[in-house]
Amino acid sequence: MNDSPGTPLRVGLIGYGLAGSVFHAPLIAATDGLVLDTVSTGSPDRQAQARAEHPRVRTVATPDEVLDRAGELDLVVIASPNKTHVALAEAALRAGLPVVVDKPLAGTAAEADGLAALADECGLLLSVFQNRRWDNDFRTVRKLVTEGALGEVQRFESRFERWRPKPKGGWRESGDPAELGGLLYDLGSHVVDQALALSGPVTLVYAESDVRRPGAEADDDTFLALTHASGVRSHLWVSATTAQLGPRFRVLGSRAGYVKYGLDPQEAALREGRRPGDDPDGWGTEPESAWGRIGAGESPLTGGGDPVPTLSGDYPAYYAAVAEALRTGGEPPVSAREAAAALRVLEAAKTSAAEGRAVRIEESA
Repeated sequence: MNDSPGTPLRVGLIGYGLAGSVFHAPLIAATDGLVLDTVSTGSPDRQAQARAEHPRVRTVATPDEVLDRAGELDLVVIASPNKTHVALAEAALRAGLPVVVDKPLAGTAAEADGLAALADECGLLLSVFQNRRWDNDFRTVRKLVTEGALGEVQRFESRFERWRPKPKGGWRESGDPAELGGLLYDLGSHVVDQALALSGPVTLVYAESDVRRPGAEADDDTFLALTHASGVRSHLWVSATTAQLGPRFRVLGSRAGYVKYGLDPQEAALREGRRPGDDPDGWGTEPESAWGRIGAGESPLTGGGDPVPTLSGDYPAYYAAVAEALRTGGEPPVSAREAAAALRVLEAAKTSAAEGRAVRIEESA
């Protein structure tokens, strides 16, 4: 690794589709101490896009060409289709490179645990890009819970809903199990990770999963009910078929509840080409009209409760923490073991939905 003081760490990025171009490349480029060195994509159009958006970047056609330059890189980021994550992460680790993998890390918890063990054996960082831990609304929920503003949390409701009545196609909506498509592994990876981060390990999972849209192949309307070892119950929805969107969060405690509508603004800003460095003071912020409300005994939709200023969203914090971990040898912001825990929940949810029963997760898992 290049550990010369003041010298940026060089990053190779595998994949320049939605994840690579909208999330990873801009956030890497905006992080002090990191520089986007190489982008791998087999599409000539995406190679041209990468060079236009990051003029100093080198573009190559295959992941092997990135790994062949392992001695000149300090980190590899894998933002390719889900089915390639395990093989590419293993190859990068064996090449001696620290790795960040877009979620989901793998298709199974066993595969994730295997990658975690390999990273430990190699003495290398392995982290999973769970950017939505740094959503403005979830950061606000964690603050309220940590401060005890809701009392003892009893139920955590989280919805990541969209209205997309026509499938868009592509591997993300493929019914081929090898593709790891569908919303359970896509948006479900986010809401499950947030639930675990907030309330700890899960012991029981119940799920309902449907394919609603004509022509759709993979799940597009899924519900999960999680029982945490702490006693909290998490109810999670992910859907592309929601004609009327519910609250993003409803968190109910022994003293008060918090309700928040709308989505964190960072993804929309990144899609529009805005970058964290363009307006550091305004990144991830939202107007007062979008703030959630805290209270008891009344509906926020009829004026009940008090508005709670939403903390700023902070996706840049993820790569800043990765850079710090690489420099100091510290822990990554999201570990592979944490990803494995989330995958155990997703696997249990898949079984539950298929068999129509609750599935217990062994505490020793």
